[in-house]
Amino acid sequence: MKISALATSFLATVATASGFAPVPTQQHFASSALFSTTEEAASTIESTTPTSKDPLLIRAAKGEKTERTPVWMMRQAGRHIAEYRELCKKYPTFRQRSEIPEVAVEVSLQPWRNYQTDGCILFSDILTPLPGMGVDFNIDEKVGPVVEPMRDWDAVKKMHLIDPSTAAPFVAETLRTLREEVGPETAVLGFVGCPYTLATYLVEGKTSKEYLEIKKMAFSEPKLLHAILKNLADSIAEYALFQIENGAQLIQIFDSWAGHLSARDYDEFAAPYQKIILDKIKENHPEIPTVIYIKHSGALIERMAATAVDVVSLDWTVDMAEGRERISKGRAMAGIEGPGGVQGNLDPGVLFGSHETIKERTEEILKKAGNVGHVMNLGHGIEAATSEENAKYFIETVRNFRHEE
Repeated sequence: MKISALATSFLATVATASGFAPVPTQQHFASSALFSTTEEAASTIESTTPTSKDPLLIRAAKGEKTERTPVWMMRQAGRHIAEYRELCKKYPTFRQRSEIPEVAVEVSLQPWRNYQTDGCILFSDILTPLPGMGVDFNIDEKVGPVVEPMRDWDAVKKMHLIDPSTAAPFVAETLRTLREEVGPETAVLGFVGCPYTLATYLVEGKTSKEYLEIKKMAFSEPKLLHAILKNLADSIAEYALFQIENGAQLIQIFDSWAGHLSARDYDEFAAPYQKIILDKIKENHPEIPTVIYIKHSGALIERMAATAVDVVSLDWTVDMAEGRERISKGRAMAGIEGPGGVQGNLDPGVLFGSHETIKERTEEILKKAGNVGHVMNLGHGIEAATSEENAKYFIETVRNFRHEE
């Protein structure tokens, strides 16, 4: 697990400029309850490495039986980590931190180094590709994403198909560097936002609680909304392929706000555009597993599974055993072979509890999910106020757990 010259140079610069001091990789392993030394870690990996060349997380996402359940956390890179908060002093805007490759690499690596997660996800944002489609945006550190509202045909006509290599070369560089940094045991994860969720920002102009503007458009000018969604779907599909071609080994698609839709409206405004992206990935890279996540998706699980996504990521409101049954049912009803995979789904709030509570709740989910086709995760992104100690304990609880044969 080497640190590249690019990352080493960057770490030294930040340490000098802002007091951020990188911890050598060996020291991170030395502080782990799982591995006492890097030598012990290496010998453990060698003794459990299967013949498949894929990382553990990828094999689980493909539905293979694995020696243990892999784990990572949504939003694992970011505000809950002290190193990240120190980094923000030198790079105060989110776009700096996500669009300067050496900074994005460092932020992506922090949770992997600190916790030994099985997945290292690209530090970016679902809005990152928008400028490449003719839609500019800004991220206010307090308000969140801000976009000029798109509510008429004139605005839609300004959109165009993305050229990812021109629009987001920094994403390619970040992904390629991450593949070098983490080695073959860890999966490098890419992600994209789905058209409906992206459209909520375009139409509302910012984060919303009620999503009244986009619903107004859906029910009064559905053709206009469909035009926005189709433009987004075509570009996001290209952007997903771009991530894969530059090193992403799995793509998670986020339709976070589709959980605000009724089942009928999900079928019209969300699922068809999710499927455009998923089908494009499978057409070009059938070896790449896909995951879908929607917050508050308890009513939509069968529909999510029917998109033929490889893995459905459950939020914490769904019982894991029931969720697995519903995923399998949804796939069967759509004529899709196999039970499908599952990700999740610990309530992020549990990480504010005691170690005993974290262990008990985590192992309950692991037992219900079983040892085939499960990637352990939270049911939503980790909260910024979560302690690093508890985040690390959660990861180590999963890594130490073994299913009974």
